[in-house]
Amino acid sequence: MPLSLTIIEDMAKDKIHDQVKHALIKDGWTITDDPYTIEFEEITVYADFGAEKLLACQRGSTKIVVEAKSFISRSPVSDLEKALGQYNVYQVWLAEIEPDRQLHLAIDETIYRQFFSKKAIQLIIQAYNVKIIVVDLNQEEIMLWTS
Repeated sequence: MPLSLTIIEDMAKDKIHDQVKHALIKDGWTITDDPYTIEFEEITVYADFGAEKLLACQRGSTKIVVEAKSFISRSPVSDLEKALGQYNVYQVWLAEIEPDRQLHLAIDETIYRQFFSKKAIQLIIQAYNVKIIVVDLNQEEIMLWTS
Protein backbone atom coordinates (compact mmCIF):
# COMPACT_ATOMS: atom_id res chain seq x y z
CA MET A 1 0.00 0.00 0.00
CA PRO A 2 1.45 3.44 -0.97
CA LEU A 3 2.44 5.75 1.82
CA SER A 4 0.76 9.18 1.85
CA LEU A 5 3.12 11.99 2.77
CA THR A 6 2.28 15.59 3.51
CA ILE A 7 5.18 18.00 3.31
CA ILE A 8 4.90 21.30 5.12
CA GLU A 9 7.53 23.95 4.51
CA ASP A 10 9.02 26.00 7.35
CA MET A 11 7.07 29.21 8.00
CA ALA A 12 9.97 31.34 9.24
CA LYS A 13 9.53 35.01 8.39
CA ASP A 14 12.14 36.77 6.31
CA LYS A 15 14.06 39.64 7.93
CA ILE A 16 12.20 42.25 5.80
CA HIS A 17 8.73 40.72 6.30
CA ASP A 18 7.26 43.47 8.48
CA GLN A 19 8.62 46.39 6.44
CA VAL A 20 7.23 44.89 3.21
CA LYS A 21 3.86 44.33 4.88
CA HIS A 22 3.72 47.96 6.06
CA ALA A 23 4.75 49.21 2.60
CA LEU A 24 1.95 47.21 0.95
CA ILE A 25 -0.59 48.61 3.40
CA LYS A 26 0.67 52.18 2.80
CA ASP A 27 0.27 51.53 -0.93
CA GLY A 28 -3.42 50.72 -0.45
CA TRP A 29 -3.27 46.92 -0.31
CA THR A 30 -5.28 44.88 2.16
CA ILE A 31 -3.31 41.99 3.60
CA THR A 32 -5.67 39.01 3.35
CA ASP A 33 -3.23 36.30 4.44
CA ASP A 34 -0.07 36.38 6.57
CA PRO A 35 1.28 33.92 5.64
CA TYR A 36 -0.40 32.93 2.38
CA THR A 37 -0.90 29.16 2.24
CA ILE A 38 -0.27 27.43 -1.07
CA GLU A 39 -1.60 23.90 -0.91
CA PHE A 40 -1.27 21.68 -3.95
CA GLU A 41 -1.97 17.96 -3.77
CA GLU A 42 -0.02 16.72 -0.75
CA ILE A 43 2.37 19.69 -0.50
CA THR A 44 1.82 22.79 1.62
CA VAL A 45 4.10 25.84 1.43
CA TYR A 46 3.80 29.38 2.70
CA ALA A 47 4.46 32.64 0.89
CA ASP A 48 4.77 35.77 3.02
CA PHE A 49 1.49 37.48 2.08
CA GLY A 50 -1.69 37.36 0.16
CA ALA A 51 -3.01 40.84 -0.59
CA GLU A 52 -5.87 42.44 -2.45
CA LYS A 53 -6.57 45.91 -3.81
CA LEU A 54 -10.03 47.04 -4.86
CA LEU A 55 -10.18 48.72 -8.24
CA ALA A 56 -13.34 50.78 -8.48
CA CYS A 57 -12.86 51.63 -12.14
CA GLN A 58 -12.70 47.93 -13.07
CA ARG A 59 -15.37 46.83 -10.60
CA GLY A 60 -13.13 44.18 -9.20
CA SER A 61 -9.90 43.62 -7.41
CA THR A 62 -6.30 42.67 -8.04
CA LYS A 63 -4.97 39.79 -5.98
CA ILE A 64 -1.31 39.15 -5.36
CA VAL A 65 0.96 36.81 -3.46
CA VAL A 66 4.20 38.30 -2.18
CA GLU A 67 7.38 36.49 -1.20
CA ALA A 68 9.84 38.79 0.63
CA LYS A 69 13.57 38.07 0.42
CA SER A 70 16.36 39.97 2.16
CA PHE A 71 19.43 38.71 0.22
CA ILE A 72 21.73 38.94 3.24
CA SER A 73 24.00 35.93 2.78
CA ARG A 74 27.61 36.23 1.63
CA SER A 75 26.52 35.36 -1.91
CA PRO A 76 23.63 37.25 -3.49
CA VAL A 77 23.87 34.84 -6.43
CA SER A 78 23.14 31.92 -4.09
CA ASP A 79 20.27 33.89 -2.56
CA LEU A 80 18.95 34.54 -6.07
CA GLU A 81 19.17 30.85 -6.99
CA LYS A 82 17.17 29.90 -3.90
CA ALA A 83 14.63 32.71 -4.40
CA LEU A 84 14.15 31.78 -8.08
CA GLY A 85 13.57 28.16 -7.20
CA GLN A 86 10.99 29.08 -4.60
CA TYR A 87 9.37 31.67 -6.92
CA ASN A 88 9.06 29.18 -9.78
CA VAL A 89 7.58 26.45 -7.58
CA TYR A 90 5.01 28.88 -6.16
CA GLN A 91 4.24 30.20 -9.65
CA VAL A 92 3.46 26.75 -11.03
CA TRP A 93 1.20 25.79 -8.13
CA LEU A 94 -0.59 29.15 -8.07
CA ALA A 95 -1.34 28.80 -11.79
CA GLU A 96 -3.16 25.57 -10.92
CA ILE A 97 -5.03 26.59 -7.78
CA GLU A 98 -5.54 30.34 -8.11
CA PRO A 99 -4.57 31.59 -11.57
CA ASP A 100 -6.00 35.09 -10.96
CA ARG A 101 -3.30 35.81 -8.33
CA GLN A 102 -0.01 37.36 -9.44
CA LEU A 103 3.16 36.34 -7.65
CA HIS A 104 5.73 39.03 -6.73
CA LEU A 105 9.17 38.95 -5.16
CA ALA A 106 9.69 41.82 -2.69
CA ILE A 107 13.24 43.05 -2.13
CA ASP A 108 15.05 45.95 -0.49
CA GLU A 109 15.84 49.03 -2.57
CA THR A 110 19.56 48.69 -1.75
CA ILE A 111 19.87 45.13 -3.07
CA TYR A 112 17.89 46.19 -6.12
CA ARG A 113 20.36 49.00 -6.90
CA GLN A 114 23.52 47.05 -6.01
CA PHE A 115 22.65 43.64 -7.44
CA PHE A 116 19.38 43.40 -9.37
CA SER A 117 20.24 46.35 -11.62
CA LYS A 118 23.23 44.46 -13.08
CA LYS A 119 22.76 43.38 -16.69
CA ALA A 120 23.48 39.71 -15.92
CA ILE A 121 20.83 39.63 -13.18
CA GLN A 122 18.30 41.53 -15.30
CA LEU A 123 18.72 38.86 -17.98
CA ILE A 124 17.79 36.16 -15.44
CA ILE A 125 14.84 38.14 -14.05
CA GLN A 126 13.48 38.73 -17.55
CA ALA A 127 14.04 35.12 -18.64
CA TYR A 128 12.07 33.83 -15.65
CA ASN A 129 9.51 36.65 -15.83
CA VAL A 130 9.92 37.54 -12.15
CA LYS A 131 7.69 40.36 -10.97
CA ILE A 132 9.54 42.45 -8.38
CA ILE A 133 8.42 44.91 -5.73
CA VAL A 134 11.24 47.22 -4.61
CA VAL A 135 10.77 48.52 -1.07
CA ASP A 136 12.48 51.34 0.80
CA LEU A 137 12.78 49.56 4.14
CA ASN A 138 13.49 52.72 6.15
CA GLN A 139 10.41 54.57 4.87
CA GLU A 140 8.39 51.34 4.47
CA GLU A 141 7.32 52.48 1.01
CA ILE A 142 7.14 50.78 -2.35
CA MET A 143 9.57 52.44 -4.76
CA LEU A 144 9.01 50.32 -7.86
CA TRP A 145 6.86 47.54 -9.31
CA THR A 146 8.37 45.59 -12.20
CA SER A 147 6.50 43.27 -14.51
